[in-house]
Amino acid sequence: MAVGWAFIFRQPWLLGRESSWRGSLFGAHSIDHPTSHKCFSGEDVPHVSAPFHAPSIATPDLHYDLDAQLIAGNHGAPKPGALDPGEKYQLALAVLHFGEQQDSASLGHRLDDQDTRHHWEARKVSGKERFIDGDIFDRDDALAARKVNHAVDQQERKTMREDALDIVDVQRSLGRRGGFGCGLSNVCHSVSRQPKRRKMKSEDYTVPRAPSTLPEKVCMPKKALKTVPNESHSEIAKRLAYFQEHKDEMVQTIRQLVETESPSDNKEAVDELGALIAGRFEALGGHAKFHRVANFGDHLQVDFAGARAGKPVLLLGHLDTVYPMGTLATMPCRVADGRLWGPGAFDMKSGIALMLHAIEALRVWHEDTLPRPVTILLVSDEEVGSETSRRITESLAKKSAAVLVLEPSHGPKGAVKTARKGIGEYVLKVTGKAAHSGLDFEKGQSAILELARQIIAISKLIDLKRGLTLNVGTVQGGTRVNVIPAEASAVLDVRVARKQDATGIDRKLRSLKPVNRKCKLEISGGINRPPMERTPTVVALYEKAAEIAKQLGWKLEEAAVGGGSDGNFTAGLGIPTLDGLGGVGEGAHATHESILISELPRRAALLAELIASI
Repeated sequence: MAVGWAFIFRQPWLLGRESSWRGSLFGAHSIDHPTSHKCFSGEDVPHVSAPFHAPSIATPDLHYDLDAQLIAGNHGAPKPGALDPGEKYQLALAVLHFGEQQDSASLGHRLDDQDTRHHWEARKVSGKERFIDGDIFDRDDALAARKVNHAVDQQERKTMREDALDIVDVQRSLGRRGGFGCGLSNVCHSVSRQPKRRKMKSEDYTVPRAPSTLPEKVCMPKKALKTVPNESHSEIAKRLAYFQEHKDEMVQTIRQLVETESPSDNKEAVDELGALIAGRFEALGGHAKFHRVANFGDHLQVDFAGARAGKPVLLLGHLDTVYPMGTLATMPCRVADGRLWGPGAFDMKSGIALMLHAIEALRVWHEDTLPRPVTILLVSDEEVGSETSRRITESLAKKSAAVLVLEPSHGPKGAVKTARKGIGEYVLKVTGKAAHSGLDFEKGQSAILELARQIIAISKLIDLKRGLTLNVGTVQGGTRVNVIPAEASAVLDVRVARKQDATGIDRKLRSLKPVNRKCKLEISGGINRPPMERTPTVVALYEKAAEIAKQLGWKLEEAAVGGGSDGNFTAGLGIPTLDGLGGVGEGAHATHESILISELPRRAALLAELIASI
């Protein structure tokens, strides 16, 4: 590991001592004495024509040997001259290679080439010397001592660091052992005005701070710059704290929604849930209306005006679940182990609760209004194909600036979804000819046999590299075991990652030909959800969300998934769409369906900030 003796400290183990060192390490010195023939001179600086030692260093014991000619390198011989106090100079610093340093306790804080009989004796470090390049003695290109740009490995000519903050890269183990804690003596173009030469003091080994108008952040670690609080960070932290304070209320809302069962095929139950949610949104100032449907629950739309004009943001979700009525009897809603469990908790009643509480918070923060118009659409048939709601969804999406889908997030880290596969369903029906399997076997034409051949042909259309899959999910055929089957059928699930693949697979399926010419094929169905592709508009929306999440203190990941949602419709229209903004959990459509309660505050904060910033 290379160590540059600039000592503008960056290491975390040094930061705690910054205040106590500031006066001694960065004291200003006048710079008005001429340099020596070796280009380093002054009362505070050892003459470098001969080696010098720093015996007070505990670990590792070092021997310094600065060679002025080597330092000058390609720039030619160093030229002596008076240093102008108004100028700022780069600093030529030796860099030692500590590649041989060991961290084993058996070495007793020594380097591996040190003699164990000389534990505390200053010895020469075996290692290669490296030098920082740059116009070292050229005043026209000099910089302040605390900012040395474009440090270069003199032998390999590769940029090592971008600024002096990074020159020092001392191992943490040295800090724990007090390796450099005692300090070293000044080495720079700085000269004391006092005429009397003093002995080197280990506490004074610094790079004096040259006068400079550089902004203070130049001397701050890069990591610190990322975490420096400002007004916006402070405000977003307060908003996250707001949701932390209201976490229990969010849990109660989710419990209320889960305990109001809403299977897709039970219109009365879905309508009851819709009425409950409509009342909650209207209490927040929204205007609710229902799109009436005969065979499914009514679709709920809620509109909120905003403080500024413009297109609304569409919050999209669904009321229905896959669980039949009465599931709560065997799968009750409960809170345990930091989770809320129950049918539909993850998919997607927690998402509806996040909508409610994000809208409520925005009104609190913006004087009983929203910063921009918002439309909410909760459909009743998403789990069964969205046949009656698709037209409504697409119509509202076309009027919106963006679509935020509150379907469940992906995985334990709560990734949002920037790509989804398109979904299709096809039915392949084969018609053959019935016959007695014993008396007239040769007169029969088996529909099941033909269907089996077609299934093999269909399997050859799968292209995993392109994300194209076909699954024969169900097969039916035949009447009796002693009858050659006259009819057979199969239902196919088709998934495509690209829009053009949807057209291609549809064409290929409809072009299937019977192997047995005496059988007839009939195919119906099609792609009912286009793929949600990771387009530039989707990426831009994700990046905005990721930046908000970063300010909230976590990294928001993205995912491409095989399942579909109503976000497929809106993304297929080219509307910026971000999916998976709902709860974080697991077990969708399963008996262990649950959400993580601890994730609710930052999911709500993310949603609220997205609504306000789009």
